[in-house]
Amino acid sequence: MSWQLLIGLNLFALLGISVIPSDKVKELKRFGLWMSVLLMGSSWLLYGRCEEALQEGLLFWLEEKSPFWFEMFGFDFQIGMDFLSYYLLWLSIFLIPVSILCSWESVVARWKEFLICLFLMEFFLINVFLVMDLFLFYCFFEAVLIPMFLIIGIWGSRERKIHAAYQFFLYTLLGSLFMLLGIIYIYLEKGTGNLLLLYETSFSVKEQIYLWILFFFSFAIKIPMVPVHLWLPEAHVEAPTAGSVLLAGILLKLGGYGMVRFLLPLFPIATLYFQPIVYVLSLIGIWYSSLTTIRQIDLKKIIAYSSVGHMNYVVLGLFSNSVEGVLGSYYMMISHGFVSSGLFLCIGILYDRYHSRNLFYYGGLVQLMPLYTTVLFFLTFANFGFPGTSSFVGEFLILLGLCGSNSVVFFIGGLGLLLSTVYNLWFLNRLSFGPLSSFLTANMDVNKRESLILILFLVLVFFFGLFPSRLIETVSWNVGALDYWLNDALFV
Repeated sequence: MSWQLLIGLNLFALLGISVIPSDKVKELKRFGLWMSVLLMGSSWLLYGRCEEALQEGLLFWLEEKSPFWFEMFGFDFQIGMDFLSYYLLWLSIFLIPVSILCSWESVVARWKEFLICLFLMEFFLINVFLVMDLFLFYCFFEAVLIPMFLIIGIWGSRERKIHAAYQFFLYTLLGSLFMLLGIIYIYLEKGTGNLLLLYETSFSVKEQIYLWILFFFSFAIKIPMVPVHLWLPEAHVEAPTAGSVLLAGILLKLGGYGMVRFLLPLFPIATLYFQPIVYVLSLIGIWYSSLTTIRQIDLKKIIAYSSVGHMNYVVLGLFSNSVEGVLGSYYMMISHGFVSSGLFLCIGILYDRYHSRNLFYYGGLVQLMPLYTTVLFFLTFANFGFPGTSSFVGEFLILLGLCGSNSVVFFIGGLGLLLSTVYNLWFLNRLSFGPLSSFLTANMDVNKRESLILILFLVLVFFFGLFPSRLIETVSWNVGALDYWLNDALFV
């Protein structure tokens, strides 16, 4: 009953927010915050379910009974979860109270509607990671766009927010239509969209190639990969802080999750066939985004292009055809959810105080905001994979996987990490040190609410950096199954 509790609490939160009057802003904030914290606590029940399945040697924890209202329409609504989906689900739920807290003062209007958008997004994300039917996955996968479109368009911070909202929505929706075509074909050809049944079936080489292209294009836009990345910097720049936190923290991971869950196991022959093309695209993305980041002056665009580079690095590991590479990519997705979200939160704190994101307006922040600069220092170092942080574990495993798979890609990708170090140190030095900028006129260091969120991010970054064994042990069982499918394809 753990997943029913999670869904029930989410729906109760939506109902409670709906009945609270719009003018009761304090009550809305407190109710939304406590319900989001309760949901985060309840998500640990699913960890126990996944642990039980792991001990029994099963790939998935499954809930056998399907709700009758889905069976009426012919859908196989089966709930299932493994650790690959659990940690991303927990990350989704964790970022909701963070989004509420970071918007506590910056969102000044329509708090009721804002909370409804957040909990709607949480509802869709929970179902994305729980459903085992391809078509239902697609429905929830696309439904996430609706609340994010509203968050950017209504609570965005600048005049181009409407343009950014439509660009985000139409760009990602159009790409996903290709995946819908692939799903329809699978339903017509195999008669089911149940993932477990599809894992036991096989597609011809020709079918795999066409279906792989349809699915890959959809997931590549979500990640995003170059050259289908243009929507991301614009969306980040115009979104409120909460929107950027959710975009970087979890929405970009849906593309990587789709590759792990569908692309690699369902189409292993096509995955190996297109591996060289994916390598080239990913390496171009890493180098292009790193060089573009160095020339940005908008603080949000710096972190946005940095995210493009990191997520393209994730794709390198996913297609390395090695357990270490896929493990590293998954670990890097989780780490990026903490590090990039924390950095966007830091940028949001500055914008709330000085209402500018122009890098050249700042300098010498350490003299006025020492606590803020300390957190920014550690998060920036984590962003380029400093040893002891969670990013280092992911990057090391990806390099380890590439080393045994393709030495040329290993070398070029490793050099891309050096560029990441360059722009991160330049960003930190230009913002925090040097002479004090005349634009900074007051000592407004982080308050207790902001300190709580930032310290929480730091704890998670260093915890996963210093103690990676538990996550790796639990996820490696599922990654080992992916390796089996890919290696089996080598002998076809």
